[in-house]
Amino acid sequence: MSEKHVLKEVLDGVLYLKLNRPERLNAFSPEMISTLKESIEQAKTDDSIRVIVISGVGRSFCSGGDVKTMGSREPLVTYKHIGKLNELILTMQSIEKPIIAAVHGYAAGAGFNLALACDLIVAADNSKFVLSFSKVGLVSDGGGHYFLSRVIGPYRAKELLFNAEPIDVEEANRLGIVNQVFPIEHFEEKVVAYANKIAQGPTVAYGFIKKLVDQSLNSTLKEILEQEQITQATVVTTEDHKEGVLAFKEKREPNFGKHKVY
Repeated sequence: MSEKHVLKEVLDGVLYLKLNRPERLNAFSPEMISTLKESIEQAKTDDSIRVIVISGVGRSFCSGGDVKTMGSREPLVTYKHIGKLNELILTMQSIEKPIIAAVHGYAAGAGFNLALACDLIVAADNSKFVLSFSKVGLVSDGGGHYFLSRVIGPYRAKELLFNAEPIDVEEANRLGIVNQVFPIEHFEEKVVAYANKIAQGPTVAYGFIKKLVDQSLNSTLKEILEQEQITQATVVTTEDHKEGVLAFKEKREPNFGKHKVY
């Protein structure tokens, strides 16, 4: 087993980032956080990368903060550690390429919030999600209050944060937390197929879609209408749009993959 806390591989335009501390259920380490951030920053300008997938090695996706360090950290150390996590989350939000969380086993605490910070979540049918902070007298970090309330509403979010009880993948699916559920026996191949399909899409448009949806959460309708107007006037000039129109006329599937990522 590699000693690296994140394993990296690029296949067919997809950057796979695998959290690699299976003996700790992929609990965060400073190395893991910094490597994820650096890898995503590098992917911003790498035209060969069209989609990013974050997953976990071993029995779970990510158990969040390392319990070995809990109860012993000074406030300043905690503040700096969470600051590094915040930088990762903001980097994930800023990249104009889709990020997919591929969750199996547990997504707990900040590990759950890491998944929520992605653009899409696919989950194995053995997955469980839990925000366990209140059980140890803490509040959520990693953007949990922000992301969860926007996905399931403030009342449901408070209930999950107060109770700190795991929810299974069926409940997570019902609440709209996950996009797709795959059987654990075929999880990896299903994730690859799902990521490859998105990687073959119009990545230029995807980047704008990601930005517009995220902006809509804190914008007025008038502001979003104006941004859509400006954006559409831009994307009609792209090679992706030209290829899409040509493919439609020729009654074939478009080949967006040959064009430069925005």
